[in-house]
Amino acid sequence: MSFMRDFTDIFALVASALMLFLYHHYLRSQLRRNPHYTIQAVNRYTRAQWVHAIMSDESRLVLGVQTLRNSTMAATFMASTAVLLIIGTLNLSSEANKLIDTWHVTHLGGSRQPGLWMVKLLFLVSNFFVAFFAFSMSVRLYNHVGFKISVPAEVRTPELQPDSVAIHLNRAGNYYSIGMRAYYFAVPLVFWLFSPVLMLIATVILIAVMYHIDRSPKLTAPLK
Repeated sequence: MSFMRDFTDIFALVASALMLFLYHHYLRSQLRRNPHYTIQAVNRYTRAQWVHAIMSDESRLVLGVQTLRNSTMAATFMASTAVLLIIGTLNLSSEANKLIDTWHVTHLGGSRQPGLWMVKLLFLVSNFFVAFFAFSMSVRLYNHVGFKISVPAEVRTPELQPDSVAIHLNRAGNYYSIGMRAYYFAVPLVFWLFSPVLMLIATVILIAVMYHIDRSPKLTAPLK
């Protein structure tokens, strides 16, 4: 019976990871057909055009710096939140023996072995560490771009041209997206602490929600 419960947890983890992998593979396949299929792709294009607009007009530099400041503050807040979540998850590890029975009151399967429960917490804390480093890298790159867009046109080296700056800004945006993805992935991992069945249900719901928010908005009516 204990082996079957352990197998159920492992199966739920593999099935959840496979569903998320197939979903992101689907997004990549759609991007090959339509480069603007996802909101992330639209944002990458928008950031590149924004850099060209800001760096071609010095009167817009203040707007550029303010926008980057807002992005930096958002990434900083999310990185700080990741640290708090890491500390909270580590605190759960010290209460493993007390929480295992309490968190499995639903009797929906899953192992009650303290060792496996610690593995679940390890997955969760590792996920939050990924979020922290991703948001931290985003803050770093946003700061660099803030200096680069302010360099006068007459002294710009090839590394400071708008195309190069746009690459760095998009990297910052990509890291921010990775951090947000890590937060999303935390949802099934948290439900895994309660039951592998709840983990699978949470994964299906998460994919449905991500499918809604990942697609670029479609214009259904002409603008007036």
